[in-house]
Amino acid sequence: MYGVDGPLVGNAFPLRGIPGDDLPWTVESANGWLDTDGHLTVQVKGVVFTDDEEVPANLRGTNDEPTFRVAISCTTEKEDGIARRNVFTEPFPATPEGDARVRTTVELPNPCVAPTAFIVAGTEDKWFAVVGFEDEEEEEE
Repeated sequence: MYGVDGPLVGNAFPLRGIPGDDLPWTVESANGWLDTDGHLTVQVKGVVFTDDEEVPANLRGTNDEPTFRVAISCTTEKEDGIARRNVFTEPFPATPEGDARVRTTVELPNPCVAPTAFIVAGTEDKWFAVVGFEDEEEEEE
């Protein structure tokens, strides 16, 4: 997963209608799967604030949210066009180290095209991590 960073931080460039958190985050590891019946399993480790200047020193390398949720964003049909539909899990516990796991079922629209998973705050619709990656080595070249 890709932690919210750079221009994706904040409200300026929401992904699939979900704004990024107000500070940058990083992700140590993430695994998950979603089946066509909406059965969802996600396990994340180290979803924490980055060690960057814009993050207050007391928050760097930590998670300040007691709960996370997963948002699944689908493109679906609406009459003769398409629409985006975001579905959210109930909040589930997250540790100060940014570790969390959830097994649940979500009600997906039919069809659910190009589903995208986000880790979001337990109490507000702001994302910390999204399916994707950044190759740090390639960036340094």
